[in-house]
Amino acid sequence: MDHSTWRPRYNPWLVAFTVTLATFMEVLDTSIANIALPHIAGSFGASSNESTWVLTSYLVSNGIVLPISAWLATRLGRKRFYMSCVALFAGSSFLCGLAPSLGTLVFFRVLQGAGGGGLQPSEQAILADTFEPAQRGMAFSIYGMAVVMAPAIGPTFGGWITDNYTWRWIFYINVPISLLSLYLTHRFVEDPPYLHEERAKRKEASIDYIGLGLVALGVGCLQMVLDKGQEADWFGSRWITLGTLAAVVILILWVKREWNHPHPIVELRLLKMRNFATAVFSMFVLGIVLYGTTVLLPIFLQNLLGYPAVIAGEAMAGGGLIMMVMMPASGALTGRMDPRVLMGAGFGATSLGLYYMATHLSLGMDFGTAFLLRAYQVAGLAFVFIPSNVLCYVGVPQEKNNQISSMINFVRNIGGSIGIALVGTFVTRSTQARRSYLAAHAHNGNPVFREIIEGLTAMLHSRGLSVAHATRQAYARVSMLIEQQAAAVAFADVVAILAIIVACLIPLPFIMKKPPAHSSEPPPVH
Repeated sequence: MDHSTWRPRYNPWLVAFTVTLATFMEVLDTSIANIALPHIAGSFGASSNESTWVLTSYLVSNGIVLPISAWLATRLGRKRFYMSCVALFAGSSFLCGLAPSLGTLVFFRVLQGAGGGGLQPSEQAILADTFEPAQRGMAFSIYGMAVVMAPAIGPTFGGWITDNYTWRWIFYINVPISLLSLYLTHRFVEDPPYLHEERAKRKEASIDYIGLGLVALGVGCLQMVLDKGQEADWFGSRWITLGTLAAVVILILWVKREWNHPHPIVELRLLKMRNFATAVFSMFVLGIVLYGTTVLLPIFLQNLLGYPAVIAGEAMAGGGLIMMVMMPASGALTGRMDPRVLMGAGFGATSLGLYYMATHLSLGMDFGTAFLLRAYQVAGLAFVFIPSNVLCYVGVPQEKNNQISSMINFVRNIGGSIGIALVGTFVTRSTQARRSYLAAHAHNGNPVFREIIEGLTAMLHSRGLSVAHATRQAYARVSMLIEQQAAAVAFADVVAILAIIVACLIPLPFIMKKPPAHSSEPPPVH
């Protein structure tokens, strides 16, 4: 049966508002939780390391649900699955706010991550089926703006809530928004006819319980290793080594099973399609870069420049503002130009933005410079996200849309986890190397070093310190300066490496097939 002429009964923009509302809520909550960690740790008398389980538990649960969300949506019905995710997210958010201990909070965050993991893939597929091709560009651009606006305002909003009320309200505020989203979803969202047919087929097929267990266990192990690796000194830790081996072996077994299974949980055979495989690789690498730099700049601002968390969050807002401008522009251009050209240009602009950041990161930069560095870094990303999704859907049957959306989100998040882990490790190692190099030149035989020590000693002596005490203070200050300078250079080194990696992706889009003229409107933004 031809379902291409099916249209929803209600105004598509009501559907777009409904799914965008839940997305905004889920992404906002994630960024708010990052800011509230010190308050949560203090409330429960926990250490900073223990409090990070509030984030880790969410990410692990979210990562497990993402790859199986397409299978669940098809098996249960997309609308029913989506509403279940919103309800689970709302209920677990309320319980997070009530949590009497850190252990119970972590457990409720696992439930919250499971609900949040099914939201974005379902929302993107809903929008793809709801809008006519001529309207999709603007619809997905608006959706994309909500995705980037939430983390831009999250740190500032979260800081205000935790400073003026209590960290528990960062979870309570999800409840009324979720209830509104549930009502609007029940009222306006529909499953298209082809999904009913696909659901009937799936119900007749047996469930691959082994594949389901393997992906949950493998992704869980991988996320734990990536999150705790740097803290535990990577392979210097026995349990990190065992966790890595377990993740690799389990995921290899899972891939082999899913590739050969007649009714897989995740349809990996879609990777035989050149466009989709190329898009998966590009989104994986982009996840490494995007998430890695999103963590990098706030750490630089807070640890080296002494910015409070709220001000560091405001500096990051430049990225959200520029993306809000670029998303509609990319959506409009993608329908009029070869998306491969736009995607290559997006990689080029992102690489240049990262290179500019690498050359301007310094201990003397001001707030305005930090704001602009983030804006330049993300300015080209809109021209990667939307065109890449135009290209990855080329030649894909309509009934596989859920799988495409789920897998793209999954690889992006895994790339993000790897990016955060790699960036943290590279900064630590590079700081050590740079400090050794700078310290090798900090001796009295170096006239510049001796001049600095003598100048600081004279200044401190003039303020009332004895000569001996002033000399010790001068050496201590120079040592601290060397440490800070080494860290600043290390940050710049890492950003420069990321710029080179993104530059290597510029020719990648031209491996992909150009979409037919009649289907050049953008599918969902991931």
